[in-house]
Amino acid sequence: QGIESLTAQQVQQELSSPNTVLIDIRESEELAESGVIAGSVHAPRGMLEFYADPSLPYHKPAFDKDKRIILHCAAGGRSALAVKTLQQMGYTNVAHLDGGIKAWKDAGLPISQ
Repeated sequence: QGIESLTAQQVQQELSSPNTVLIDIRESEELAESGVIAGSVHAPRGMLEFYADPSLPYHKPAFDKDKRIILHCAAGGRSALAVKTLQQMGYTNVAHLDGGIKAWKDAGLPISQ
């Protein structure tokens, strides 16, 4: 509750904007097993707070509070919780891919290995 959930088709549409960043919060092993969505930035869930905090040396530039941030995981559970975390950290334009990469694949959308 209180988070924005997007379908695979909605995410695909949003990715056409240069202001949108797709962040894959799965673990490294999962990427090798099921591939990635082209252009996504890898940030494992366990490192999310470190990567998203601009005051820390681990900060990744992809975490930009002025951009549209869309998170995804394997099936949608972790990314939904991670949206809440980013909201608590002051991110206001954040959503997640409902159903994760599984929903992306089920929609017939492309995956890179």
